[in-house]
Amino acid sequence: MKTKEKIIQAFKVWIVIYPSITLFNMVFGAFLNSLSVYMKTFTLTVVLVPWMIFVGLPFVNRLQQKISKNEKA
Repeated sequence: MKTKEKIIQAFKVWIVIYPSITLFNMVFGAFLNSLSVYMKTFTLTVVLVPWMIFVGLPFVNRLQQKISKNEKA
């Protein structure tokens, strides 16, 4: 993978994960605050990694493809 592709992929991951973590913390923050840092991290990763892989990134990839098609047309 070329450097430009890696930068684009990193940006896509950030686009998905930042709002997801923020929303998750807003919704479940009170519950998460009662957990140790290890359990907080475990909970966030158990929920958000599958979300990112199966929902978030495919959505961003489809969006990018639509934008690319519109630019070429």
